[in-house]
Amino acid sequence: MSPSVPPSTPSPSRTRPWPLVAAAAACLISFAAFWVAQRVAHVNMLDVMVYRAEAETLRAGGDLYAMRATSANLAMTYPPFAAVLFLPLTLVGVPLMRTLSTAGNLLLVVALVRLSLQLVRPALASPARRADLWRTTLWVAAVVVWCEPVWTTLRYGQINLLVAVAVLWDLTRREGSRWAGLGTGLATAVKLTPGLFVVLLLAAGLLLWRRDRGMNQWLRTALTATGVFLVTTLAMVAALPADSRTFWTRTLFETGRVGHAEETANQSLSGVLARLMHTDAPGLWWLAAAVLLGGAAMALAVRAAVRGDKPAAVVVTAFAALMVSPISWSHHWVWCVPLLILLYDRTRAWWATGAVALAFASFALWWVPHDPGRPELDQNAGQMLLSAVYPLTALAVFAGYALAVRRSPRAAAPEAPREPVAVRERQAVAKE
Repeated sequence: MSPSVPPSTPSPSRTRPWPLVAAAAACLISFAAFWVAQRVAHVNMLDVMVYRAEAETLRAGGDLYAMRATSANLAMTYPPFAAVLFLPLTLVGVPLMRTLSTAGNLLLVVALVRLSLQLVRPALASPARRADLWRTTLWVAAVVVWCEPVWTTLRYGQINLLVAVAVLWDLTRREGSRWAGLGTGLATAVKLTPGLFVVLLLAAGLLLWRRDRGMNQWLRTALTATGVFLVTTLAMVAALPADSRTFWTRTLFETGRVGHAEETANQSLSGVLARLMHTDAPGLWWLAAAVLLGGAAMALAVRAAVRGDKPAAVVVTAFAALMVSPISWSHHWVWCVPLLILLYDRTRAWWATGAVALAFASFALWWVPHDPGRPELDQNAGQMLLSAVYPLTALAVFAGYALAVRRSPRAAAPEAPREPVAVRERQAVAKE
């Protein structure tokens, strides 16, 4: 046995503070450069202006779904609860709101990286390794802030980072946490696509309950998330009955009000098919492909969850949601951050992680013609490949993980339930 460390031995964080200081300095410099670059690029922060208009409409008692905002004539596409969430935006002036939005999103980048590291390496959250967790978080955040989904999220003042952090916060809670599910439930009440995580939680929880005959964290989190979503939604039905009726009976099904399916910014399966078929309505082709691909991806995610591979289950579910959604703008793909962390942790191959990182940092989808004239309807083969860079990456992730599971069935096999010590002892006595 190796000798134990004397209690008086100083911790690594006390003897070597400079690595953490260097990481903090690098992150601060990177964020400052990012802020300057966004200002030089004259980002319009269009979406946060729409959020503010939604909140102002709510305060004025207007029709949320008849509202139009900004020079782009954008409409509200989220459930009514989102307008309530955005009310604080009306308490400050527009310049300050934009500054606070940028600062808040930069802090959320750090939170996203930290929670992703916790998800992939739970041991990093222990008090003894907290300095390592923060040092790695700051270095990674300094780099990933420059990838296209994060850049575009801050460019528009979007809420994608907040949604991802809310879901990951739930999925990194300790076993038995009563709060796990709160973030996912609220995120689903604001933006419906996180609801696929509830499907993952419920399916994995029920399978584990059937196997172990007892409550488990997956099922507990699923029930909490479902309850929070239902309570929040019903509260909005009571408080905003007309807007709730409009959204749940009409607006929910009007995908065209979000944007044209063929736009290069739409990195979902429907966008790929629209560009491939030179149409703005892939229709049943998209529905069939979404059901097949979504079903296969979720089966893979649930399998991973049941076998104890939570990081893979979460990343596969996130990418499945992005693929099957009618519209997944490029800034929705901030889930590339946990993917990159997981990929490097599993493979330790810089070339694989670098290739995926390049896909999200290259801005390749914007290299093709894109303007209000809708040139995406006439793309050639090369342009189609560039404008499908995120979905192709997602397909590679699904295929790569499925192949890894198939090649190592023992590593992927579920652990057999452990028998109580007393039972094993009685069996040993009986055999003797």
